[in-house]
Amino acid sequence: MKKILSILVGAVLFLNFSCKEEKKAPEGPTQMEQVMAIHDEVMPKMGTLGKLVGQLKAKVDTTEIGQKYEVAMKDLQAANMSMMEWMKNFGDRFNSDEILNGKELTEEKQLWLNEEEEKVKALKEQINGSIERAQALLAETNE
Repeated sequence: MKKILSILVGAVLFLNFSCKEEKKAPEGPTQMEQVMAIHDEVMPKMGTLGKLVGQLKAKVDTTEIGQKYEVAMKDLQAANMSMMEWMKNFGDRFNSDEILNGKELTEEKQLWLNEEEEKVKALKEQINGSIERAQALLAETNE
């Protein structure tokens, strides 16, 4: 009788575990991970922005080329300010559990994440573009 009871309990346990729906790991990075990857890609370029601002600032004057340096410098400074604002606003909208641990988002926060993804993509373009234009201007005038 004990053997039958043991087999029966084992069978019930086996069926219980085998019938549970398996949670599949999401394929590829989540949207939050993609947003953070873009941030992590451009964040190290902030040092380059600062260095280029310094190089351009030394060349700003009232001449035509001096004015081009000023425009490029202000472009870099605007990109830097955009990054600081984006990070602050992103941090105000999402907590560390949502950002780092993949905590499920409310419907409202999912809409916010969609907005933030578009903003960070535009930010990436702004930062990369301002760096490219400043480097090209400095290379052009150093020839």
